[in-house]
Amino acid sequence: MTALLPSTTTALRRWARVLMAPAVVFALLASTAVAQAEDETVGIAGGPANETGPDGRSRFSYSADPGQTVADRFVVRNTGTTEQTVTVFGSDAYNTNDGAFALLETGDQPVDAGSWVTFAGAPSAEATLAPGAQQVLDFTVTVPADATPGDHAAGIVVSAQAAEGQVVVDRRVATRLYVRVSGPLSPALTISSIAASQTQGWNPFSGPVDITVTVQNTGNVALAADVSASVTSWFGMAAGSTAHEELPELLPGTTREVAFRVPSVARWGYLKPVVQLDPKASTDATAPGGLQQVVRDTSLVAVPWVLLGLVVVVVGFVLGARWRRRYLTRQAEAWAEHTREEARREAQAGTSAGAEVAG
Repeated sequence: MTALLPSTTTALRRWARVLMAPAVVFALLASTAVAQAEDETVGIAGGPANETGPDGRSRFSYSADPGQTVADRFVVRNTGTTEQTVTVFGSDAYNTNDGAFALLETGDQPVDAGSWVTFAGAPSAEATLAPGAQQVLDFTVTVPADATPGDHAAGIVVSAQAAEGQVVVDRRVATRLYVRVSGPLSPALTISSIAASQTQGWNPFSGPVDITVTVQNTGNVALAADVSASVTSWFGMAAGSTAHEELPELLPGTTREVAFRVPSVARWGYLKPVVQLDPKASTDATAPGGLQQVVRDTSLVAVPWVLLGLVVVVVGFVLGARWRRRYLTRQAEAWAEHTREEARREAQAGTSAGAEVAG
């Protein structure tokens, strides 16, 4: 075996340290770059403002006449750690199928209150913000001369688009904007349809009742509602507890299907599910007045099939027992009659034999 001399070993170790030093430095630089990349965040925010910044309002809400122009301010902020270029614009609002408040996609053109919003005469404004910076933007809302009375819903959107690989990511935040155009107001919620069913569970005496209603905002005012769902039975007796729920705001012209569940409803054969709507304006909105309660009901056959089957079995057993008892009684009476008849015949035969002997 050949062994390295001490001087040669020391030299090799020295060269190894020299060669490894750049690799260590490169690894440290790479890990630092990754850590910095991971620390970078993208964040945007916006909302109602005064001349210096946010003013505490949660939404924009105006009352205006047709043809009137309202001026206001919007602040956009960069809450991330990288410079951001954002676009601010107005968009029309609508309700999703589950009742949520939503706005059009970034590329869609508004045709209602979203199109009334302009920034220095343009439909949008652009701002480039350093991390932590904010900018206050002046805008106006110009109500068309032919605008219909009632609530028109929109939103002011902050959009930050950036390419991530081959995908363009659109990060958006928005603030609601409502314009109540002067004129006759007709706040109205209606229940256009109602259906109900009772679930057959393990309990033969009760079960939950599911009620589905179609609610429509047939007026021109955005309204929410407090909803109560209950079930009564014969002579108006309560058949279970009352379920309560808050219905989110429905914009004018919106239709929504809503489902409620009333638990532990007694199976009394006949049930009357009832839904009651108490319309109300949202917390930050002006109450329109003249809100009418809405009540709708339907009927439901709720037969306790398990209990009914048990009753049928018991009744069948009782009737069978009675029939068997009568059958056995008739059999016993027939046997007794047969026995008596046999006894009579034997007695007559004995009498005849005695007479013949005596003769």
